[in-house]
Amino acid sequence: MTLASPHTPSSAAPLVIVGAGPIGLAATAHAVERGLPVVVLEQGSQVGAAVREWGHVRLFSPWAELVDPAAGRLLADAGWSSPEPDVAPTGLDWVQRYLEPLAEVLRTRGAVVRTGARVVGVARRGRDLLVVDGRAEVPFAVHVRSAAGGTGEGTEREDVVEAAAVVDASGTWGRPGPLGADGWPAPGEAHAADRIAYRVPDLADEAVRRRHAGRHTVVAGAGASAQNALVALGAVAREVPGTRVTWLLRRGSVLRALGAGEADGLAGRGALGLAARAAADATAVTTVTGFRTVAVEAQADGRLRLVPDAGEPVGDVDEVVAVTGFRPDHDWLAQVRLDLDPELGCPRALADGIHPAHHSCGTVAPHGAALLRQPEEGLYLVGMKSYGRAPSFLAMTGHEQVRSIVAEVGGDHAAAAAVELVLPETGVCGAAPAFDGAPATSCCSPSSPVTDLVLEVAARP
Repeated sequence: MTLASPHTPSSAAPLVIVGAGPIGLAATAHAVERGLPVVVLEQGSQVGAAVREWGHVRLFSPWAELVDPAAGRLLADAGWSSPEPDVAPTGLDWVQRYLEPLAEVLRTRGAVVRTGARVVGVARRGRDLLVVDGRAEVPFAVHVRSAAGGTGEGTEREDVVEAAAVVDASGTWGRPGPLGADGWPAPGEAHAADRIAYRVPDLADEAVRRRHAGRHTVVAGAGASAQNALVALGAVAREVPGTRVTWLLRRGSVLRALGAGEADGLAGRGALGLAARAAADATAVTTVTGFRTVAVEAQADGRLRLVPDAGEPVGDVDEVVAVTGFRPDHDWLAQVRLDLDPELGCPRALADGIHPAHHSCGTVAPHGAALLRQPEEGLYLVGMKSYGRAPSFLAMTGHEQVRSIVAEVGGDHAAAAAVELVLPETGVCGAAPAFDGAPATSCCSPSSPVTDLVLEVAARP
């Protein structure tokens, strides 16, 4: 049964979705199917702007798991030819073959998709955070800065969009974790910014390749993005004499970082782990475990030296690829009520199910509006933003999140409460964080992999 509420979208106060990435556009597709007025605000100059920045990286999941059901239906009605379901695309493929045509279809169906529109604040109309009375009775005021021409370039203008409900699908791409081991940039890190990249390098780009070929690159990080970088740089080392790679891991062992190999339920990720293992064994690659960077120093010759809290520094470094995760940005939500886990920065109700310290084994249960709604009625965090600092996320999970939330926003509470997703057993072993050589809490081993959700984009680069 569908019931109207003060937060039911209307032409005067639509559903506002922040972010035109895979999950934001999926939410828009569900809104269009339900006939809800919807406005999408994307700070990039094109849809899928963040995905484009790691477009050279191949996803683990195949097309069958990357197309939202509602989006697929809308695209099919418009004559879209779906890609081969068992093929895993690159990020750029995902944008060009899915997100771009989806955005066009959504526009033809009445959705407003604004690019070059950066959300800088959300509040209740006429009420700051301290005003309690009547908050739920007035719409949201979404403060937007955009280029005068709407292209993301030139002089900015500001406007306020009223919204009945707000879905934050802005992701975490814009806030990479630092190289510094304590969560803050290490002393000297900012001064070396021209030599530190916080994403997987695109070595097909000749300018990028020249920065690494025949030189010494440090890769810091243990996840899929670090492994992608290690494999790519290892290939350069085989082709260009003098190319060296040092792989720095904060954890005390490399074994858990490399995953379950052939036993991995996601073949692409398993293959990456095997390729990273082979790359790490090459003579051009040196692996250092238990390395926690506390300073970045400039040598007399202009190269860098990374200093750990214990042990020997790594010197003569030309380039650093620091791929140590991402963080959510809640600054522009400072005037609305949030209930967030103090460690992950995710919705508090979701934290127990995704926290790596005590969720090393077992699939994260599908979830929707009930776990993602905030105390500010009508506000929801979805996608990578909903996971905060947690490192595991599937596009399929995001599709179920927004299906449930849009149903709730539209007043269909029965559909919002239903679970319409069965997640695959992915065979991931996710060890909990351990300090240096201390044993990690985990219920899995290479011979007996367990399930967990994978970081969908090898774009935690």
